[in-house]
Amino acid sequence: MSERRHHSSGTEWESRIGYARAIRVGDSIHVSGTLGVGPDGRPPDGAYAQAVASFRRIGAALEALGSSLADVVRTRMYVVDMEQNQLDVGRAHSEFFSEVRPASTMLGVAGFVGPEYLVEIEAEAIASS
Repeated sequence: MSERRHHSSGTEWESRIGYARAIRVGDSIHVSGTLGVGPDGRPPDGAYAQAVASFRRIGAALEALGSSLADVVRTRMYVVDMEQNQLDVGRAHSEFFSEVRPASTMLGVAGFVGPEYLVEIEAEAIASS
């Protein structure tokens, strides 16, 4: 069995619920659903800014496990009010992944842990050797 390596971003949710921000097993890395928050722990205004913050947090988790956004093979974006926010989230995704072009899914959801959160993103990567 491959060794498991975990990365924690130190949020209260990780310890409270019992999960890691990301886990690496062999060359596969799975990043948990990641809300876009700033250094103050609060979400920035708007779906675009939250998606950018989420992708940056995902990138940091991947780097902590010896990978990068360039290794991402799948993303899943969960978006509140798809009609209003899908283009902004898609624009942020394109800015980070236009060259990588991972398989991707965007789903509309009812909400997250608070009404100020508009997007949560998961990613999977296969670390390059």
